[in-house]
Amino acid sequence: MTLRFNRKHLCVPYAVFLVLFVIAPLLVVIYYAFTNGQGKISLDNFTGFFTSTNTIGTLVYSLAISVVTTVVCLLIAYPTAYILARSNFKKKHVLLMLFIMPMWINFTLRVTALKEILSLIEGNLSLYPFLNTVIGMTYDFLPFMILPIYTSLSKLDKSLLEAASDLGATKFTVFLKVTLPLSVPGIISGVTMVLLPSMTNYVVLDMLYNSTYIMGSLIGSYFSAYDWHNGSMISLVLLVIIFLVTLITNRFSDDESNNRGALL
Repeated sequence: MTLRFNRKHLCVPYAVFLVLFVIAPLLVVIYYAFTNGQGKISLDNFTGFFTSTNTIGTLVYSLAISVVTTVVCLLIAYPTAYILARSNFKKKHVLLMLFIMPMWINFTLRVTALKEILSLIEGNLSLYPFLNTVIGMTYDFLPFMILPIYTSLSKLDKSLLEAASDLGATKFTVFLKVTLPLSVPGIISGVTMVLLPSMTNYVVLDMLYNSTYIMGSLIGSYFSAYDWHNGSMISLVLLVIIFLVTLITNRFSDDESNNRGALL
């Protein structure tokens, strides 16, 4: 009996990886989230999350940091990506690389250098914890916002812009009616890549002397105290939030892609 190779067999390594490193850990998290210390099924962890002022406050603070960081990154990244994509610079790819280059340096070194700069400017970093966190998060995630927007803008069909101008549209109208709508997929991709990770990246807070917890640090504190049940429940709630945000952004991206196809 001979075994015949099928292209479906290429999925086997991925399926094994998915089961061992995605499904199995998720089942463990679900088990601890809905059980108590005696291993019995319980909803105390679930109700405790929504009745605890500590967890709700941390969730609100995390959302505030992620939303503000995303907005700041978008306000900086879009003009930067637009200038790079629409300019006639011969070395625009070199300029783009300058924004990516900090990502090649160790994260700890980058945040430490930023902390020293902020210390020289502010003196005492504990006076502006929220501001310093947003600055640190923006510095860390800005390239993830620039790249997808730049990619969307650089692939725009210039004939559409020329046609709009020939029809009498001003530069602002062309940007508002043509350029901006067609770049929405890049914006959505950048927002997703910044909004979700910034909710859990607690290293920036710790290194910039921010004693306030966000979701990532709160989960870590529970697991450090061997409270796997509450830590797992918080992780599961955060996973659901991330899933809903991703689902909404993907659906919005699909709608924009359909509108783009109709426009073209």
